[in-house]
Amino acid sequence: MGELRDAAIIAQRAADVLLRCSGGRSVLLRMPAPASAGDETEQLGLAVPTFQDVTLEPVVFRKARATVSAGKATTSELMVSATAVNLLVGSMGHSAANVLFATAFGVLIDGVLMEIESASESEVGGTTYVYRLVLRAPLALMV
Repeated sequence: MGELRDAAIIAQRAADVLLRCSGGRSVLLRMPAPASAGDETEQLGLAVPTFQDVTLEPVVFRKARATVSAGKATTSELMVSATAVNLLVGSMGHSAANVLFATAFGVLIDGVLMEIESASESEVGGTTYVYRLVLRAPLALMV
């Protein structure tokens, strides 16, 4: 019971509920696939890079203000549950969430691969409860 009074745990649970209730959905985080040990073609750089898509949920996706000018891509925001990110960080062997986002190739949303421009976090009592990713749409999709 004392654990439920901890502000950090309450903030994480509240963020999960809010993300689910305010249009929560799932997206795919595109990560490079692990290298194969002993594969000669990979060691020589002849192998085609492969990727794996990992589900992130609950998330809320929203478009940022449209500022398309002089070849700059539009940006969007993705609010991601810290609970989901913490599970991925541990299972993929990364040391922290910022390393996970830095090594990711992008985020796949409705069939469009968006580049992660920046990642920030909100925390209570030293514990992160939500991550905010700023995503950039590919230039080829701009009209």
